[in-house]
This record gives sequence, structure tokens and C-alpha cells, in this order.
Amino acid sequence: MPAIVVIGAHWGDEGKGKIVDLLARKVNMVVRYSGGDNAGHTVINPLGEFKLHLIPSGIFEASTTCVIGNGVVVNPEVFLEELTKLNGWGVDTSHLFISDRANLIMPYHRHLDRMEEAALGGKAIGTTGRGIGPAFSDKVARLGIRVGELLDKEPFKERLSSILKQKNAILTRVYGENPLSLDEIFEQYCQYGELLKPHIRDTSQIINEALDRGEMVLLEGAQGALLDPDFGTYPYISSSSSLAAASCLGAGISPTHLKYIMGVFKAYCSRVGAGPMPTELNDETGELLRSIGQEFGTTTGRPRRCGWFDAVASRHGTRINGFTGAIITRLDILDTFKRLKICVGYKLDGQMIHNFPASITHLERCQPVYEEMAGWETPTSDIRDYEQLPLAARQYLSRIEELIACPITIISIGSNREEVIYQRPVL
Repeated sequence: MPAIVVIGAHWGDEGKGKIVDLLARKVNMVVRYSGGDNAGHTVINPLGEFKLHLIPSGIFEASTTCVIGNGVVVNPEVFLEELTKLNGWGVDTSHLFISDRANLIMPYHRHLDRMEEAALGGKAIGTTGRGIGPAFSDKVARLGIRVGELLDKEPFKERLSSILKQKNAILTRVYGENPLSLDEIFEQYCQYGELLKPHIRDTSQIINEALDRGEMVLLEGAQGALLDPDFGTYPYISSSSSLAAASCLGAGISPTHLKYIMGVFKAYCSRVGAGPMPTELNDETGELLRSIGQEFGTTTGRPRRCGWFDAVASRHGTRINGFTGAIITRLDILDTFKRLKICVGYKLDGQMIHNFPASITHLERCQPVYEEMAGWETPTSDIRDYEQLPLAARQYLSRIEELIACPITIISIGSNREEVIYQRPVL
């Protein structure tokens, strides 16, 4: 069977957690393939409301194997906290595995993350301060420590000792911080290793064997396409690729397995952290979107910046991922609006453009060009048939579909698992 990828099409926070939870009942395996615990996926299902940062959103299906792939950076403390909470809620976690090739987030990564952000002052990226960026930097610089190394203590201590000398030199000489203790970190991470041991596997082998058996595998992305290091709003981006192409590398499978690439689009736009957002509304309408949508970061709690749907940015996300289907979430948040707007182009220095600029300075100067549409001013959360949606809602969705050049498959009209409309077959 093929692999399915679920990708955030904007700046993250599109509602991927709900969609993965929904689709997990149709697949045999769910794999997180990028990011770290800076991701925040909220899931509401018959068991309750859950906020996950590291563990795949498919964990609530006992028959679905869940994997944290090699492309994820793992904070053992966060993983174990989530594991304990899930077990306390009666969720079976025996089918959860971590790649032995995944890199670890170490204490010095978190310290450096905060120090580096503080040093940038007003030009700070707006990271979560959880050490994600420094951990990925170390991975590329060959200074990372991988999950599997925790099971071989002497070589682990030798590597940690060498790396910590460099990190302490930066902490003390550059930032004036106290050095971190080798013995304390070593002992703590050895304890983590013992607790993680039942879950550590060669997950690439597990995933490929599942595909060879004809099982269906869902690859769960983190953040969104516009936070990708290559094609996002650089340098205001995440530290690992959030695109569909990265799913194969982050899970350890061949690209030939990919068949369905699902893009999750919010019915409007939101963003956490710094960086340009052309349709941001710094007015009563933006505040109304934030208030009705309860737009606060799952991981940070920070208020999200809200604005109208940006078809230019969305079309960019569609092109670089090759979405085979679009999923529109949070349509119900627009239920009370009399008029709606869709950004159909940008004006850059007086010239109309329809492509998403690579230059951050160009994007910062872009002014949205809007197309206005009628709202529907009636509740949609109880509707389960597309044809029963108000005409104005169908016109709004049809226009989005046309602008992003991708067929809409699912429409989410509420936070609960069952509050969805299937417009077309998903798989």
C-alpha cells in the first residue's frame, strides 16, 4: 500500500492533529518525520482533549503503530512526560517506537536557543526556546548525539564529554553563563535511556516492512510549508524541512512509496512568532478571528497573528509539495462574518505579482490585493453533507479550490473528530 503525507500548508497551526487523528482509523501506522517538541497538535476525540508535542497524533488508535522517525529531534524529558500522561489517561502506548537514529535535544541546546534569541533582540526569530534549532545545527555539524547512543554508556560519555567542552566554552565565554556539569547530564540521560529502551527501534526497517506487507502508512508533518528552510519565509522559519519531500528522508523510506499528499489549509491564515505575513489584520477583524478561533499557540500559548486567507502563499505551498488533495479546517470560525476577503495577489512597489517572493525584504513590502465575498452568517458545525452548506460557504470554498489549484477533500467545521464534511474520497 502507498504512504500518505499530511502537511501544513501555511505557517503551522492549521489543525493537522485533528486530521491525523481522524485518518489514523484508516491506516496501519502513523509516523512523525520532522521537527521536535516545538510542534503542538491538539486532538479532541471521545477520550478527551489532548495536546501533543512529540508523540504522533495517531496514538489513540490501539491498532495503529506510531513512530517518531529519524528526522525528529527528541527531548527525552518531554517524550516521557507525554508518555506518562497518556498512560494515566488509559491510552495504550505499547505500539509507540522511536528511531535509534533520531538526534537528541540536550540541555545545552535549550540554553543556547534562549541565549541566541536574547542576543538578537528586536530581530529575534521567535523560537519556542526548546533547543530545536541548535539540535538540528549540531546534527548537520556532526556534533549531535542520537537516541541509540544512550544504550551504549561508555561511548556515549566519551562523545558527550568532547561536545560539552565546546558548548561550555560558548556558554561561559560568549554569554557569561555557568558551565553545565558533565556528570549530571550523563547520569540524567542514562536514566532517560533506560526508560526509553523499550521504545527504541530501527524504525526505518519497521516502516518499510509495513509497506512491503501492503499496510497503509501515514506520515505526519510538523509546522507548515511556509516555515520550510528553503521555501518558507527565511530566516523566520523552522529548523527542519516541513515539506512532503522531507517525509521520505525523515522516515527512512523511498519516495516511490508516496501516493497521497494532503495539504491542510486553515479557512483563514494565522502565524505564531516573527516574520512577514501579508494578510495579517491588526484591527478588530483580526482580533475577532483570534477570539472566536481561540488562536493561541498549543506549545507556547502565544496569541497567533490572524488574517484573511492568502491564496498566493497557499498556491506556493501547493506547488512545492504537489498536494493531491486539500483539507480546509476551521470553516466554522467564519460563520458570523458578513463579508470575507481572499488575497488573490500582492502589490510590490506598485507592481502586481502572483508569486510568493523568496526575498524577505520584498515580502515585507507586499500589500495584499483582496477579492471580497459574501459571508453566510449561519452555523455550519452540525452539517455533514457538502450540499447542505450555505451557498455562500460553498462559493467561498470553490473560489479557494480554484485559486490554489487543488481539489478539496475534507472540510472541518469544528474541533471534534466527527465534525467534518467529506467532499471527495480521501484515500
